[in-house]
Amino acid sequence: MTSGPDLSRRRWLKGGLTPARPENPLPWSRDWLNFTDGCSRCGDCLRACPERIIIAGDGGFPVVDFSRGECTFCGRCAEVCQEDIFAPRSASPWRQQARFGAACLAIQGVHCRSCEDSCEPQAIRFRPQLGAVARPELDAERCTGCGACVAGCPAAAIKILSQEQA
Repeated sequence: MTSGPDLSRRRWLKGGLTPARPENPLPWSRDWLNFTDGCSRCGDCLRACPERIIIAGDGGFPVVDFSRGECTFCGRCAEVCQEDIFAPRSASPWRQQARFGAACLAIQGVHCRSCEDSCEPQAIRFRPQLGAVARPELDAERCTGCGACVAGCPAAAIKILSQEQA
């Protein structure tokens, strides 16, 4: 009797033997291959997250689900981990930013600024446009990739993507 899917067969059918990098890994997690090699999938990081945004992803590896809320970069996930799979907290937590999809209400011509309202670092601004609804603009230098804008978007049109995915 097995406790879950045969991940090695599943990965092979998807085209590889290594776990696919998730859209949103944990902050300060090192490269995904090293992370999955060292992660015991114990769940300590899930329980330690005060925002409850860490979930068990593909293969039981922890990932961030921004639809649940934002990352406050408290570092508790890295602190409770018994494995050496996180970079020092003095390093940048990750290199990812918000991306607006075509489903964005403002892009569709409907007045909405929920992402701007939820963005504490003020990385999202709306510039007035003559005869049109203002569209969101991202200040890449200010965006921390915290995901606060994701949960607040009524159209689920925002994703947090690594710079490699963008």
